Amino acid sequence: MSSGDTLLPRRTAKQPDLPPPVRLPPSLAGDPSLPYPAIGTELHELRLQIPGVQGSVLGGVDGLLITHDVPDTLDPDDLAAMAAATFGLGRQVSLRLGQGEFRQSTVRNQAGYFSVYAVGSHALLSVVGADAINVARLHLHAPPVAERLAKLLEPA
Repeated sequence: MSSGDTLLPRRTAKQPDLPPPVRLPPSLAGDPSLPYPAIGTELHELRLQIPGVQGSVLGGVDGLLITHDVPDTLDPDDLAAMAAATFGLGRQVSLRLGQGEFRQSTVRNQAGYFSVYAVGSHALLSVVGADAINVARLHLHAPPVAERLAKLLEPA
């Protein structure tokens, strides 16, 4: 470090206490060895119902991962972050056009799809699909899954 460099300030004040943890609804409490088993079941069923779904992620609108059903070839943390970025852009579009709240956005790539669905106001369901996926079928099945996930995330 040269003489012109300055150190970043350090926090010296006592940090505020964190709020108490939120109790999970009974539907999410389940087996403590599996995080959110009811949510995991919904994500797994989505993959089974729609051929071409490679995986799905449930994350917060802040981009943090909640849980996932993706193979090792996909990074669930990256998918949750990309879903939040997609949501941010979609939300701005909907606000600018005066079309109400964000519901869904799909990105089509050369070899597949990435779709993001609102799960209530605080979470996002993102789905990665192969190029051969039936997108209409995905858009038919995913919104009800997002609604069920929103109910599972509601506080008891």
